[in-house]
Amino acid sequence: MSAHPTRPAVPVSPTSQEEFVSLPDVHVRDPLGGRRRNEPVVFTVPVELEGDLWTARTAEGDEVTCQVLRAQQAPGSTTLVAAVSFVGETKLTLTGPAAADVDGIRELPAREADAFVRLDTGVFDLEMCRGTAQGTGSSKWGLRHFSSTAEGVDLLPSGNNAIGGFYGPFFTPENGLINPPEHTTVEIEVVERGPVQHHYRMHGTVPDGLLPELRGKRFSIDWVFTHGSSHFTRVYRVDEFQTVINGRSVTNKITVGDEFESGQGSVVFDRFAALGGTRYRSGDPYAGQLADMVGDTLATSTSRSETFDRFRTALTGDIEAAHWDLYWRLFCVWEGALDEAEIRERLGRVRAASHVLADLPDRRWQLDAEPVDVSAVEHETVFAGPAAKTVEFHSETGRTMVWWTSAPSGAFQIVQRPQSGWVNWGTNGENECPELPVGVTVRTAYGQFADSWSAVADQLESPPVVTQS
Repeated sequence: MSAHPTRPAVPVSPTSQEEFVSLPDVHVRDPLGGRRRNEPVVFTVPVELEGDLWTARTAEGDEVTCQVLRAQQAPGSTTLVAAVSFVGETKLTLTGPAAADVDGIRELPAREADAFVRLDTGVFDLEMCRGTAQGTGSSKWGLRHFSSTAEGVDLLPSGNNAIGGFYGPFFTPENGLINPPEHTTVEIEVVERGPVQHHYRMHGTVPDGLLPELRGKRFSIDWVFTHGSSHFTRVYRVDEFQTVINGRSVTNKITVGDEFESGQGSVVFDRFAALGGTRYRSGDPYAGQLADMVGDTLATSTSRSETFDRFRTALTGDIEAAHWDLYWRLFCVWEGALDEAEIRERLGRVRAASHVLADLPDRRWQLDAEPVDVSAVEHETVFAGPAAKTVEFHSETGRTMVWWTSAPSGAFQIVQRPQSGWVNWGTNGENECPELPVGVTVRTAYGQFADSWSAVADQLESPPVVTQS
């Protein structure tokens, strides 16, 4: 159809085909020249369409559903999103209103008591939770269950971990280890909800810790899921801040942490890589020092708080096989197990020793062209250098998680620990120092593409180019 750019916008009724007016074709091109499957394509037409769903036909003759994005409307136009599959390029032509019962994202019965929504996106089965602010792993907001519908394996079966939390600079020895996902709840706003796309926005305030400059900070997180797509998108926004972590100035940088679990004795991912080779140092002196301080505190602290007594009872087994919570909750100002003066003094000793151990001459940087077997190194942990495209995968099953960030994170902490079954992808350097700039886009893909993950990462970086005739 030909466009008439000088014609005024005309409202179109979804119940009257006679009123349907000529609209511009939408041209969609893959800048990488490859194959796209159910790729989210957003476009705007110069009329005010009524109704929520429309149908478009591709150049190949396939019909796709287009969902009106209500939060992006401007007078005289309509913005829509479609999930489009094509090779190289295609064209979308709006043909008329769509039926209300089209195939798309479905909402499922929730598993967790604090669940906001559980979705079947056609590729993922995921559950988004508000959190309960009880200070435990099971109280976190974020995605507390996540699986591929094809694989059917929940990467977070216990609900004691979450994808999507952010931690630094709040979850640091300097700030008394305030853990935003565990210590606060979020309000969740529905921005878009339809068969093609769901968009949610979390809102919360981080509880105050020891550092005055980090008190009262608010945050929001946008999550976007598209029907049939193998990736989803996040953006984190936090009130501006500047502080010092690990002896370094930190301005508007955060730690985003995605956690996974499988139970003791195995890991869901057993390799890590960054595009172009992985530059890293192995081991985690800080975690070792923190664990040692747990023992010292239990033996020598004079605290008489009920919370301290509960931790003393809980911390009697093998801490290496324990949930990571038990390393740090004893020293969290939010918990109140120790008074602030004792927390500062003990974490000050941990921090000072960790600074020295992290940079000893024998702790050298390595460069591996092949993916790193993280479980085989000291502390089952590596700290990797700057990157924008990273991956964790399982060498036998082929399950793969790929991350692309629109600006590189300055460092990563990767843990793959069979003793506890815990796996982590975190955008922080040594001693919890945050390294991901606030406001960047994070795209995350999951599926069976261990051998082609770099191509997937390139596609996450380069979405389809949309133009109109």
